Amino acid sequence: MDSKISDRPTHVPLRSTATEGLKIVVVGGFGVGKTTMVRSVSEIRPLSTEEVMTQAGAGVDQNSGAAGKTTTTVAFDFGRISLDDEMVLYLFGAPGQERFWFLWDRLFSGTLGAVVLVDTRRLEDSWYAIDRLEHHGTPFIVARNNFPESTADLAAVREALSLSDDVPLIDCDARDRNSAKQVLITLVNHLYAMTTAREATS
Repeated sequence: MDSKISDRPTHVPLRSTATEGLKIVVVGGFGVGKTTMVRSVSEIRPLSTEEVMTQAGAGVDQNSGAAGKTTTTVAFDFGRISLDDEMVLYLFGAPGQERFWFLWDRLFSGTLGAVVLVDTRRLEDSWYAIDRLEHHGTPFIVARNNFPESTADLAAVREALSLSDDVPLIDCDARDRNSAKQVLITLVNHLYAMTTAREATS
């Protein structure tokens, strides 16, 4: 576990008053920090399906641009955040390896919205995630995970990903709980603004 993952939450039982669950998915390419984000922000010990990459996966699993990473998510990560006494946010981290992308459409089912986590060293790895979200009509925001070698500014990221102006684009550190929470708050605010705009025109 990364030493910078801060303010690690202890086990928090689901409140007996909880009546409504909301689903958010974190997507992106391999090694962009999806598992780390779910782990850092979840109020419970997250379910993780990370497995060690072995020689058997050579030529199939891709870890270019993610030097030193030896594990990969083979199903999904799962975490939970209580928003208030009645509303609970369920957070799913999608697998990044191309051979597991067939799971994404199932994960998107019933999703309130999504976070596309990107690494500026490998922006092309984010194109598929954005394409699938747009195909499903799923609202999303984009969060640039600040790796030490990241260089592109946000304007350059927006241009490279051909993001429209109404798609929020923010910086984050997936290892830091407060930073990861701010990403989720940005998504929730975006969803609220979209809902308000639809109601105003209906």
